[in-house]
Amino acid sequence: MGKKEYEPVIGIEVHAQLLSDTKIFCACRPEYGAEPNTRVCPVCLGLPGALPVLSEQVVDMAVMMGLALGCEIAPRSIFARKNYFYPDCPRNYQISMYDRPLCENGELELEPEEGAGKVRIERIHLEDDAGKMTHTGEGASHVDFNRCGVPLIEIVTRPDIRSAEQASGYLKRLRQILRYLRICDGNLEEGSMRCDVNISVRETGSDELGTKTEIKNLNSFKAVEKGIEFEVERQIGVLESGGRISQVTNLWDADNQRLVMMRSKEEAHDYRYFPEPDLLPLEVSTDRVKEIGRELPELPLEREKRFRESYGLSAYDASVICAERSMADYYEEVAEGSGLPKKSANWVMREVMGELKKSGVEIEDFAVESTSLAELVKLISGGTISGSAGSEVFEKMVRTGKEAKVLVNELGLEQISESSELEDMAERIIAEHPEEAADYRAGKKKLIGFFMGQVMRESGGKANPGMAREILTKKLED
Repeated sequence: MGKKEYEPVIGIEVHAQLLSDTKIFCACRPEYGAEPNTRVCPVCLGLPGALPVLSEQVVDMAVMMGLALGCEIAPRSIFARKNYFYPDCPRNYQISMYDRPLCENGELELEPEEGAGKVRIERIHLEDDAGKMTHTGEGASHVDFNRCGVPLIEIVTRPDIRSAEQASGYLKRLRQILRYLRICDGNLEEGSMRCDVNISVRETGSDELGTKTEIKNLNSFKAVEKGIEFEVERQIGVLESGGRISQVTNLWDADNQRLVMMRSKEEAHDYRYFPEPDLLPLEVSTDRVKEIGRELPELPLEREKRFRESYGLSAYDASVICAERSMADYYEEVAEGSGLPKKSANWVMREVMGELKKSGVEIEDFAVESTSLAELVKLISGGTISGSAGSEVFEKMVRTGKEAKVLVNELGLEQISESSELEDMAERIIAEHPEEAADYRAGKKKLIGFFMGQVMRESGGKANPGMAREILTKKLED
């Protein structure tokens, strides 16, 4: 009997912190990095008699994400209390949604390089965040309640993911959509996007689900991949040795590249869910859903496809440019302004992205406006300046913020494109080098490079190379 083969079955829960102006149930501002316990009020501290008031902006953001993932938006959903006792949860319950979530039955399609396939979205629901515990090395713990009440959406998949690479691909695409919608900054290190992964293994070809374990609070795509690979290998080892998988919750220890058991995994009944008595059922009208749908931006995959079809970009170039919405906006403005989409893509991917990486500046704060770069691309394409001069101009644009034409004039970089001037120059140089001219006419065509060098030296590098070569060739062969 051959050795059994196993496949992983993976589901992912993502908590995304919304970029709203206030917390979900009060007017406190959700500000990362503020002094501990300075962004709090009786509502988010759970003080007696303080009642929550739901933010309309938060609801709109959740609906937006639901529509982006093709979800059904519930006309009526219900908040519930999720009861647990922990020092960072001052009310001893979290306001979440349970059996009546806001969004259900969506999907996210992945490209081949992301682990092709559709990942079904089971639900998206709203909830508030808990505080943050900081444990000192001296056995003490401190609680910062600033994060209490910060609005979250929890995005829960079906168990459709079959590899660590596909899990990472799903999370990267999900983060990209959140950032495109501008409802979450997707910063894993700061905790504004947190991932919990449920993993089980089963014999390949089986329809039965194995016992799942959970890895909580993964804060990088690499940690997700490493954690899944570790747990899949561990579970297969347990089953191969005749053991049984225990349903536990683990944490990933990045320093030692291993999982550490946190606790036995809870079931829904452990939280004693019941409807939140201080909040009415949430009702979202069809008209409101349609209005939010009309406000949705073009999503990444749609934009990549349009850039390939409308601008003739390769799949790779389109994916790089469309990785961030702001960069795609910048590129499109350059392409439209110059009328040269492929040349614009080259400049954006090489010079612009290179400069941003070197300086650490975001595209929104970049010194070179899209209109200025479009003008530079046109100047080079039209032969007003050479490509090397264009690079010099670009560097000065980055440092000074000046327009391309202004710098071309200041630096005296405009190419000589007058045919009469170039013809006089070519005749003079050919007359000064009769031996090289005779050798060229005798068949040594590579000497055209010598004559081009003479023209460029005499013109101070300003001669239009294409025109100069054409005129030299014609006069040498005449």
